[in-house]
Amino acid sequence: MKKVNAKYGLPEKVIFCKRCVMSNQRPASTVEFNHTSQSKKITLNIGKDGICDACRYADKKGKINWSEREKELLVLLDKYRKNDGRPDCIVPGSGGKDSAYAAHILKYKYGMHPLTVTWPPVLYTDYGYKNFRNWIEIGGFDNITYNRNGKVSKLLTRLSIENLLHPFQTFILGQKNLAPKIALQLDIPLIFYGENEAEYGNPIGDNSTSLRNKSIFATKNLNEVYLAGVSIKDLVDVYKIPLADLQAYLPADYKKLSQSTIEVRYLGYYLKWVPQEAYYYAVEHTGFQARPFRTQGTYSKYNSIDDKIDDLHYYTTFIKFGIGRATYDASQEIRNKHLTRKEGCALVARFDGEFPDKYFKEIMDYIEMKPESFFELFDKFRSPHLWKKVKNGEWKLRHTVNKDGVDD
Repeated sequence: MKKVNAKYGLPEKVIFCKRCVMSNQRPASTVEFNHTSQSKKITLNIGKDGICDACRYADKKGKINWSEREKELLVLLDKYRKNDGRPDCIVPGSGGKDSAYAAHILKYKYGMHPLTVTWPPVLYTDYGYKNFRNWIEIGGFDNITYNRNGKVSKLLTRLSIENLLHPFQTFILGQKNLAPKIALQLDIPLIFYGENEAEYGNPIGDNSTSLRNKSIFATKNLNEVYLAGVSIKDLVDVYKIPLADLQAYLPADYKKLSQSTIEVRYLGYYLKWVPQEAYYYAVEHTGFQARPFRTQGTYSKYNSIDDKIDDLHYYTTFIKFGIGRATYDASQEIRNKHLTRKEGCALVARFDGEFPDKYFKEIMDYIEMKPESFFELFDKFRSPHLWKKVKNGEWKLRHTVNKDGVDD
């Protein structure tokens, strides 16, 4: 068979995990924060036994002594807990199930004083904004929301689509970089994210230590930083965006961060993290409500529902990596034993690749992009090792988890 080159540094041979429905084409989310234009892709590792790292971590979770982990958490919290009225930790989030759970349990079970920090969606859904307000008002939290320059946000979102077919890239960068910068400004020593990155097979330790050792949160050289596939220099010189208007998206200053004692932790390291349980907890304690309809591209209603662009983002991962939203959701639920692999395969066959048209026109109008221009990008970003055009001109995946791809 003729060799077909893979884009994005993806493995040329497509392998599916024997336990979940994820393939080795899934890039690690940490790749989002490796800012250089020539960054090497890191993908999900599937071992010789056919089991992926994320499923392996799920096995490890089942053997962890969670009582001992909670004791570790108490030691950490006692180290930083304040009684002078100042916040002692930051919980980044939007009021979705995970940030709602993390902030609430830290405050009301463990006696911490979290400041919630929000990088808002590009386009809030009505129910997403309601969940955000409920998080603050019913849950009872102080909150800093960074309302970024809307003109720049629109431009960067459109450029991210045109250059990377990644509607969410600048949102993800802003969201990830905001908390460390707020922590530096307000001298808050501890940042809590929810799920451990290892949940998804990402190459990151079980528990991050000092934030100054996390290069993904800081930069020494702005010349190495790209936003929306464009260098900072070109964004300033060619697109005429003042550097001050780009600062919100950029990593923290390396020197300041390296001199700080700020720590970032994953609450999922200390407490057994089950997304469905976090959902039930958020419903009970912060008034969280699921989407009033099924999310297009998948079967669920409560994962990542606050941004209208979120659904489109997952469709672009289907184009670039052959991995749609149902694959992400089903894999996670298989690992938590809420689905069988057979059920997951059926859900992937039914929903992966469904185009999210509900908010599509509104998104295109907002970023001032013609819908036909968006669709024209697909052929450019399809990797030939994943896709093949069949006789009727339709694109088909070469390999699928159900083994019904054109080359299976």
